[in-house]
Amino acid sequence: MSEQTQETGLSQPRRVVVVGAGMAGVQTAVALREQGFTGTVTLIGAEPHQPYDRPPLSKAVLLGTAEGSAFDVDFEALDIELHLGREVLGVRPDEHELDTAAGPVPYDVLVLATGAEPITLPGAEGVPGVHLLRTLDDAERLRPVLARRHDIVVVGAGWIGAEFATAAREAGCAVTVVEAADRPLAGALPAEVAAPMADWYADSGAVLRTHARVARVEPGAVVLDDGSRLPAGAVVVGIGARPATAWLTGAGIELGAYGEVVADQHLRTSAPDVYAVGDCASFPSGRYDERLLVHHWDNALQGPRTVAANILGEATGEAPVVYDPVPYFWSEQFGRFVQYAGHHTSADRTVWRGDPSGPAWTVCWLRENRLVALLAVGRPRDLAQGRRLIEAGAPMNPELLADPARPLKSAVAQPS
Repeated sequence: MSEQTQETGLSQPRRVVVVGAGMAGVQTAVALREQGFTGTVTLIGAEPHQPYDRPPLSKAVLLGTAEGSAFDVDFEALDIELHLGREVLGVRPDEHELDTAAGPVPYDVLVLATGAEPITLPGAEGVPGVHLLRTLDDAERLRPVLARRHDIVVVGAGWIGAEFATAAREAGCAVTVVEAADRPLAGALPAEVAAPMADWYADSGAVLRTHARVARVEPGAVVLDDGSRLPAGAVVVGIGARPATAWLTGAGIELGAYGEVVADQHLRTSAPDVYAVGDCASFPSGRYDERLLVHHWDNALQGPRTVAANILGEATGEAPVVYDPVPYFWSEQFGRFVQYAGHHTSADRTVWRGDPSGPAWTVCWLRENRLVALLAVGRPRDLAQGRRLIEAGAPMNPELLADPARPLKSAVAQPS
């Protein structure tokens, strides 16, 4: 049976299987070892490559300044079993068994970390010259496209669309970005915050066309619904991502409205001995009083520590750890470093720090005068201080907060 702890007589699970070899999966395996797990850790990945980090794909790897972005992890030294290039087909929680293309894999505890997959453009599947940017293979297929300086059409002015457009302009390509909404980042930021970012495209030499829907994609061209034809040596689709959970259909594990695994505050799923972490899972936030689905790198870094602690905690009888982070992400686009912390949808007041037409500014969102989120453009100190203030739930003085010359932490309201 499993190893028993001297203190409690409870036992560690013998076998933890992690599905997904991206950031969330790798960090879960590493955290288990760092926190003292002594059983078998098996990491299963669908791609054949050594596990790698994704942010460099839209930057250094795409531009050819780096060959890859493999994690600096010695899996052999940590005694982590790697099974790469293996497709996972399903799971039978009642039998504690995972079905894979290479046969069944038993587990005592299963961790779902399959991430998200890009949404494809309807009708564009299989058309020559149409690309997604999610995997190392995607980046390597796109690298020679940039090197040949093709005319490129990017569909979608979200985070990934902006980052790819940035790299393509840096490579000397002519770039047109088409966006169905009236502004970039329409699904992520309020109109008044996203509006100043539209000028960044023209400043970089890219063309941004809003209210532009794609009617069809042909070899060498994108046709919009108004009849416009845009020459396109390549088309890059960046219209969002969905949790990679189709393989869980019928497994009896609860999925949410976006297809994500529904995890509780301890990142446990509805099935016994099954956890979920990273882009594939949502979790309830007590801080924001709503369920969050966070498709960003920091969530895939932080969540695994909670999963590992709770797997081990069940063996030692410790109280489970609650996962309720302040979400954080960053983006490098058009010569600007953009950072975001928190979750702004519950805010009742917006405070600007600096001129949004300038190179550096910050937007702060308050709820009952407490900072709940901020977006910092070229102001990393604001982000660092603001993130701590969000975590602390500190009351703010909005008038002092609006002064960009004042350190953000000095705008904390003083007791009367």
